[in-house]
Amino acid sequence: MGSIWQDVAKDPDVRVAVLTGDGPSFMPPVEVDTQLADAGKFPEVAGLMKEIMRIVYGVINCDKPIISAINEDAGGAGLAAALLFDISIAGKDVNLIEGHLRFGVTAGDHSAILWPLLCGLAKAKYHILTSVSITGAQAERIGLVSLAVDDAKVLELALEIAGQIARGPQHALRWTKRILNHWVRQAAPIFEASLAFEAVSFFGDEHIEALEAIRDQRTPAFPWVAW
Repeated sequence: MGSIWQDVAKDPDVRVAVLTGDGPSFMPPVEVDTQLADAGKFPEVAGLMKEIMRIVYGVINCDKPIISAINEDAGGAGLAAALLFDISIAGKDVNLIEGHLRFGVTAGDHSAILWPLLCGLAKAKYHILTSVSITGAQAERIGLVSLAVDDAKVLELALEIAGQIARGPQHALRWTKRILNHWVRQAAPIFEASLAFEAVSFFGDEHIEALEAIRDQRTPAFPWVAW
């Protein structure tokens, strides 16, 4: 996911890209038993943060339009990819969730830079701080996704729009995308700060407790913070 957008940008036969899901979720979820809260895991955490940077900046800097056809539930890296794209089409009944806090880690990836731009700070704070899921229909209503349609028609509409864009003025389209993405580029310091805090979170007791609670199918008991 971090390098494919460079391939899309370089391929002269590609004018538009469409990403959709093929399974029980838009992208496979992270295994719950993945344990990074160990000093010896620092290289893995650093590598993870680097890969997230490659995904986010790769999508933003790819000059060709990208469309997401969100035909299944999406969270984590799948949701980051889906919402970062230029046009997002979601099934009305799919569930979208920004669930970093459920894992006891700071909301990194895309949410700190993108959600306030898409749906406003009030809605962004509500869904990010509570990890409350949102349907595709609700996401369209607050501006989080471009369009919401019947689940079975998501890919069909995405391909229809892709065809329309592919027949358009390519230089003008790509330059316009670059201009519009300057709104997101301005938030780069916010994005990188969120990644840094997320990385630190992986080594904390809250992350360990969240993972253990998920494995044990119980409500996590997070410790009180004295500062």
